[in-house]
Amino acid sequence: MLLELARWLAHDIHGFNVFNYITLRAVLATLTALTISFVVGPWLIRKLTQYKVGQSVRDDGPQTHLIKAGTPTMGGALILVSIAASTLLWADLTNRYLWVVLITTLGFGIIGLVDDWRKVVHRNPKGLSAKEKYFWQSAIGFGVAIYLSQTATIPAETTLYIPFFKHMVFPLSALVFVVLTYLVVVGSSNAVNLTDGLDGLAIMPTVLIASAFAIFSYVTGHLFFSKYLGIPYVPGAGELTVFCAAMAGAGLGFLWFNAYPAEVFMGDVGALALGAALGIIAVIVRQEIVLFIMGGVFVVETLSVAAQVSYFRYTKNKYGEGKRIFLMAPLHHHYEQKGWKETQVVVRFWIITMMLVLIGLASLKIR
Repeated sequence: MLLELARWLAHDIHGFNVFNYITLRAVLATLTALTISFVVGPWLIRKLTQYKVGQSVRDDGPQTHLIKAGTPTMGGALILVSIAASTLLWADLTNRYLWVVLITTLGFGIIGLVDDWRKVVHRNPKGLSAKEKYFWQSAIGFGVAIYLSQTATIPAETTLYIPFFKHMVFPLSALVFVVLTYLVVVGSSNAVNLTDGLDGLAIMPTVLIASAFAIFSYVTGHLFFSKYLGIPYVPGAGELTVFCAAMAGAGLGFLWFNAYPAEVFMGDVGALALGAALGIIAVIVRQEIVLFIMGGVFVVETLSVAAQVSYFRYTKNKYGEGKRIFLMAPLHHHYEQKGWKETQVVVRFWIITMMLVLIGLASLKIR
């Protein structure tokens, strides 16, 4: 009722509805997500504490993290509720891209929820087995990839664009597009999850990248701006601006409680979902490589784990004793072991992400 009243008041004397503006709805989505986070956050933290939904800390992690055991986790549910409510309230629900992103985000959120639940109930820091997790991630990843491939109506929707180069484009076959989309969505999801190891470390880069993608979504879905900037025009992609704005608002709201020392952790329910959201948005707006650039911190964190595990196995097989490249992986733990304080690691990684996001945004004009 209040929403209808607001929409009615928004009409001027000529009957024009200002809510037709994506930019206005994006701002309102951000404010709505922030408000929901601030209102629901304290209640959720009390409930999680009451039901002893506390974090299980890995025994092979930094010893300084042992004091975090018992801190409420699964706070990512607050992020997802804020995003979903804000998006459903302010976005155009007839837009198919919007539903693809929502379903992907919530689907990966459910996987994370089950993983977190096992960790909390069974006090098992491992949660879901790797095989179970990748199976369900792959099911959703391939599902949305096949859907986007089959429903593409113009070549731009399945063409790979190289940033900073105006004419460097590569039309993709259906199979290649599906595989690429799968790798981007699942890879991004796991990359954010691996990065989520320090208070506020994963959520702020997510907010920054989501904000940048709000700009990319808007210009990609705008015929004039996309033509002027020389980027692909994807009809309907502009509506994702609202989702990205809601994501940024929800992330900032969560950071209020997740900043050091964290009152709540997002858990896999938040990290897996947010990573998948960034991945599927990048695919729709045809900026997969830009995501790789802006999410450089996520990429390096993932590569550090892959390099550590691979080198350890290689040296163990060859010399009988495993050796390590880093003091500890993921990379943020390496710097902790070198003597950096947790807040130093977090803020410095934030600064690096800000720089990378600016480089990504520069690709809009530098071609």
